[in-house]
Amino acid sequence: MFTTRLLVAATFAALPLSAVLAADAVPALTPEQAAAHVLNRLAYGPKPGDIERVTQMGVQNYIESQLRPESIPLPAALSERLGGLDTYRQPVGQTLAQFLAVRGQAKNETEEAKEHRREVVSHMVLQTDEARIARAVDSPRQLEEVMVDFWFNHFNVFSGKGLERALVLSYERDAIRPYAMGNFRDLLGATAKHPAMLYYLDNWLSTADGYVPRGRAEGPKAKSTGLNENYARELMELHTMGVDSGYTQKDVTELARMLTGWTYNNRDLVIRNHGFSFEQARHDRGDKVWLGHTIHNGGQGEGEYALDVLAMLPQTAHHISFQLAQYFVQDQPPPALVDRMAKSYLDSKGDIRTVLRTLFSSPEFMSPEAVGAKFKTPYQFVVSAARASNAPVTDLKPLLGALNKLGMPLYGCQTPDGYKNTQDAWLNPDALSRRIAYATAAGQELDAAALQTTLGSAISSRTQVAVAGSPERLRAAMLLGSPDFMQR
Repeated sequence: MFTTRLLVAATFAALPLSAVLAADAVPALTPEQAAAHVLNRLAYGPKPGDIERVTQMGVQNYIESQLRPESIPLPAALSERLGGLDTYRQPVGQTLAQFLAVRGQAKNETEEAKEHRREVVSHMVLQTDEARIARAVDSPRQLEEVMVDFWFNHFNVFSGKGLERALVLSYERDAIRPYAMGNFRDLLGATAKHPAMLYYLDNWLSTADGYVPRGRAEGPKAKSTGLNENYARELMELHTMGVDSGYTQKDVTELARMLTGWTYNNRDLVIRNHGFSFEQARHDRGDKVWLGHTIHNGGQGEGEYALDVLAMLPQTAHHISFQLAQYFVQDQPPPALVDRMAKSYLDSKGDIRTVLRTLFSSPEFMSPEAVGAKFKTPYQFVVSAARASNAPVTDLKPLLGALNKLGMPLYGCQTPDGYKNTQDAWLNPDALSRRIAYATAAGQELDAAALQTTLGSAISSRTQVAVAGSPERLRAAMLLGSPDFMQR
């Protein structure tokens, strides 16, 4: 505790809180600065030797390689680690079956049964977490990992809602990761049909008004009938068009009617690993008027048509482009950049890789003003610290505990809008103190000189002077707890 207080005092005496808000002014980026910049944006910061490697290969070559992750082989150790995670490898139906089996023991269970239930659920959760963290820290396909994080937040589901504990791993693995740099319509469709999204936003229960369940054969779905607008609302407000983009409450209701019958069945998922299904009996077969167009009865095709339209609306192109520019450039991205990205989105028919290429090749992305302009989320902070330290992440508990304390538990955002990536969401004195406490613990066994070399020009001369004048045992922790390291 004394060491943490000393580190806080030393850090903020040398680097006032205002230093968090702006990086050192530089007239132009040197090759090393450019390398450090892209490693802090396209990646979760550098590992030892990364800045030198990117400088030698050239920043544009590095960016282009990251845009094609399939061409980058995974390290054997990482592949072996992922291969050893039985929950990660198995079909979602098998995971759900295991979860349902122990969940059924919750009433009047013995202590032995209760402990077994906890072990099964804990094993499931830890393997889900380990798969994400191991990739984020050790995968050379860093942009892929960054985009998985971006899209998971964009299409957020909350792992703490009932069955989501068993569904979230498959959701990320099967509905997010394969499409992270593909076509937006494919990504939109994959999330729309995954049981995790159908369950989280209750579309699996949504039916036409007046629908009469056929009885016990329908299982849990028989407990609730009637129109549910949750998914339709978030589909337009968060996933595609964006708030205040021209749609009305009537459009939300009509879209919800178009999506009735889009559901899944636990039994089918467990027995046949069959997730999404369309049930005609639950569908509203009446005409709808949505976004000014009359939609006649078309069964599942109505929902597919809606996704087709939403994916290619100019409002969607702008909304997605703004969020990407906000994530990778500045909290308030330059409007001209967003407009160019939106045009690129529409011209390429929603090709995510093309939009990212427009973003990363822009002068706004590589401008000195963009360097250090973003404040790391707790997830980015903890993962970048693990990468910079280059210590094997064998025990996830300290890292996961830090994310909990910092207010960003993995898969733990309860609201559909996901975790924010802007400074005002995460920058406050209490949060900074918690980060510095984590830096204190993480930096105890690290060599400060090696850490400084790894971070390169991302650490300002002012910070280097302050660290050099501090007790040796605090230097590595001061680097990890510095405002420079909290920026990206």
